[in-house]
Amino acid sequence: MRYIDLSWIIGSNVCFFCSHGEIASVQLDDSPTILIAGSIVITACAIYNKSTKSEDSEDDDLEDIHPEEDESQSRGFDDFKLKNGRVERNREVRVSSLMSYISGFLLLMFFISPLMLAEGSVPELSGRANAIDYMNEGSWGNSDHVEGSSVGHNQSSHGGAFAWSELNPLFGLVYAFGDINCHQKHDRSWKINENQMPVCTRDIGIFMGFFMGSLFFRLRGYNRWTVRDSFLSVFDDDSIESVYINDGRLRMMILFLALGIVPMAMDGFTQLLTVYESTNIIRVITGFMAGFVIGWFVSSALSSRPELFDSPSSVILPADSRLTLK
Repeated sequence: MRYIDLSWIIGSNVCFFCSHGEIASVQLDDSPTILIAGSIVITACAIYNKSTKSEDSEDDDLEDIHPEEDESQSRGFDDFKLKNGRVERNREVRVSSLMSYISGFLLLMFFISPLMLAEGSVPELSGRANAIDYMNEGSWGNSDHVEGSSVGHNQSSHGGAFAWSELNPLFGLVYAFGDINCHQKHDRSWKINENQMPVCTRDIGIFMGFFMGSLFFRLRGYNRWTVRDSFLSVFDDDSIESVYINDGRLRMMILFLALGIVPMAMDGFTQLLTVYESTNIIRVITGFMAGFVIGWFVSSALSSRPELFDSPSSVILPADSRLTLK
């Protein structure tokens, strides 16, 4: 058993959740589920700490400006341009923050729900993806299916019936989300507090990756009119000049999406079509890779807004490239 002091790692500016004395010193064991949950909290606190320090620094800078300098300072703001040609990136921050908040909340609830429920109240499950299997005791998943089949099992032999509609409304909603979106096979899922988690390990990886991919774009991404240019804006302009010179922007975006999604697809379909059986660690890793590029892409797509520019020529691109309308 180990202890981790969040305030010592992150600094004095921790989020509201971690500011309590009972939580600031978190007790961790070596199970992957607890370590992953702890990493989510640390990441959220680190981002909060960084943004708080940034705001304090900006406030200090503004206080140092003398009144007679205000007019020239405002003119300086008008002249300042970001790497995309705009003077602010509020939309990029709002969109990617919303994506990370939603995915981060769901990811955290995947861990909190089984932890807060009574020990052993969620038995071993085995349902169907994109179907409701455990809403009540009469649902499909609670029937006594043949053991060893591709979906379902003899529920009475795996801890008895389970109905998420009878849980606390918040936890019930989380397990309902898992029921609809995930097969919830017990051998591909982790347990916390002797309760099976709402989704399988691959979905844990996907949501974790989506959360980190959204944060990645929040920290480095810019609206550059088109989705592909916004997607590639996370890279330093000098490092991708050759891509723009050779007009390989779309190919490069597709390459990154393929590098993230194809490993998960190969692992999943190989398992589906052959006798190969993946492991939970591989499921988490491949799920994370896919979720990361998807979160990155979704944040890029929703941040790309041509109407925020005066014209295509006002978009600053690497290698002095210019957008043109055909």
